[in-house]
Amino acid sequence: HVQLVESGGGLVQPGESLRLSCVASGDSIRAYQMAWFRRTLENGREGVAYLDVDGGTDYTYSVAGRFTISKDDANNALYLQMNSLKPEDTAMYYCAADELNHGLAWRGYTYWSQGTQVTVS
Repeated sequence: HVQLVESGGGLVQPGESLRLSCVASGDSIRAYQMAWFRRTLENGREGVAYLDVDGGTDYTYSVAGRFTISKDDANNALYLQMNSLKPEDTAMYYCAADELNHGLAWRGYTYWSQGTQVTVS
């Protein structure tokens, strides 16, 4: 089991950058598939970036080339570096973890952070 605590959201202008952090307690995240999701009223919950236990990554098309998912096993932390932010990136962002591979599909992820708001305006 893991508990996920997220930080790093905020208000930025278009073109700026933010880095979200997600620190896990409990088990090591080495054993988990990790992902970032975001939620808006218009689009519901959307998979943003995915990192599997072997280091493979996947991104939704709208953030590919701008966002980078990474992790630090020593600190048991997951990160999302977001560059060239756009107003359409405005959302509540969540990190998630699961032992099974769900990719960018949010259904099936067992562990979720509390969420952090990112506003680009």
